[in-house]
Amino acid sequence: MNIRQELEKRERLFLSAHAVCSADTRGREYPITPDSMRTEFQRDRDRILHCKSFRRLKFKTQVFIAPEGDHFRTRLTHTLEVSQVARTLARALRLNEDLAEAIALGHDLGHTPFGHSGERSLDRLTQGGFRHNEQSLRMVETLEGGEGLNLTWEVRDGILNHSGKLKPATLEGECVARADRIAYINHDIDDAIRAGVLREFEIPHELLRILGETHGQRINTMISDIVENSMDQPYVKMSSRIQEACDEMRAFLFEKVYMDDWRRGEEMRCDHVITALFEYFSEHPGEMPLEYVQISYRDGTERAVTDYLACMTDRYALRTYQKIFVPESFPVI
Repeated sequence: MNIRQELEKRERLFLSAHAVCSADTRGREYPITPDSMRTEFQRDRDRILHCKSFRRLKFKTQVFIAPEGDHFRTRLTHTLEVSQVARTLARALRLNEDLAEAIALGHDLGHTPFGHSGERSLDRLTQGGFRHNEQSLRMVETLEGGEGLNLTWEVRDGILNHSGKLKPATLEGECVARADRIAYINHDIDDAIRAGVLREFEIPHELLRILGETHGQRINTMISDIVENSMDQPYVKMSSRIQEACDEMRAFLFEKVYMDDWRRGEEMRCDHVITALFEYFSEHPGEMPLEYVQISYRDGTERAVTDYLACMTDRYALRTYQKIFVPESFPVI
């Protein structure tokens, strides 16, 4: 018995009846030889960690665009926080922690530059609309490395169905969907206070009383409530009291942070950059890197331009805009 087989045996002995054992995966689009040391979900986790689109998350906006401070979240640190919360939930509920981690690490690979502002711009510019969860799936199925990462069905399902009203097929995927919201609700409060956009006394006192006064207390309340209400059950959910408080906190953030007037000017500038680049490369598709030129031949120019822009980091988008539209300075003689 090799190491992988030993790990698979442990899963069957320890995991909940509602968990997905790695040996029971529905498989990959292209079958591969089993690894002697890693389970299938561990291999997926490693494939995501080592791919270029994961590294690019370091320079993609979470909420605050081009912050000057060192401690604001980026899309990468958000992803790591989601992974930590998802793993904690999966471990406590005796679900497959490796599957939850792989989904979490891949859930935002398709996010645009400039956060949700960039996503709204591409959604407006493309005929079929743009949703980052669908782009994340396209990233791992098609774009990464020119042929995708060939991940297991369960990981791809979790990546696609992690946001909004979508429902993943596995409880591990549900852990990631819950972890995503837990992470951003809490770290966006932290970042908003750091940026001076929000002051602690503005947060509704009743929500602090229910969820906790501090960042750590709130995360602990949410995780503990899910574990208490989901142990040995075929679902992952909060109690109605904590769920209502979380929903109210999220609505408060939309009013005070996500949609407030302070963002409007910055988002207009971001929209201008995305729109200008989209229109330019739609008219000059041959100026994109070769891999996207090839996509334009196969899937059409709009699809190729959308893929190219979605893959950009904030700073690469700005540099590309500057190179195309801003005149170079000349020395004064």
